[in-house]
Amino acid sequence: MISEAMPAPVLPLTEAAAHWPARGALIGLDLGTKTIGVAVSDPDRKLATGVETIQRKTFTADAARLLAIATERGVNGFVLGLPINMDGSEGPRAQSTRAFARNFARQTELAIGLWDERLSTAAVERELIGLDMSRARRAKVIDEHAAIFILQGALDRLAALRRSGAD
Repeated sequence: MISEAMPAPVLPLTEAAAHWPARGALIGLDLGTKTIGVAVSDPDRKLATGVETIQRKTFTADAARLLAIATERGVNGFVLGLPINMDGSEGPRAQSTRAFARNFARQTELAIGLWDERLSTAAVERELIGLDMSRARRAKVIDEHAAIFILQGALDRLAALRRSGAD
């Protein structure tokens, strides 16, 4: 459903969290040039689970699939991995992720939280190699697993913030 209202806010994770209800699933996204890895959390936001890897086609088709998953899963918001360079600067991949987020925000009213995903793909790659997974199999699951890694990192950060706020 295309939103006629204001575009959804696109904010750093901790600021986006203020736009989400305290409970309810979140979707984590790992935006690649050819695919989008998708993960979803449980309603208590404790555990991220892989959903699928979307083969990118057009922005409209990609956005429609993401919104369909969001509707099926009854989610409250999106966590989008922001690929920041190791020195903290933002290169072309971070800029294209921000552009995707701005465009996607016009399609939904659910707040989009940006999460620094600097090491996600490398960490996941090491983990899958450790599991003795073949290169071909890794290629098929890497983006979905990166989305799990991104979303789990964001969930852990939000839980730590809730704990420190409760003290």
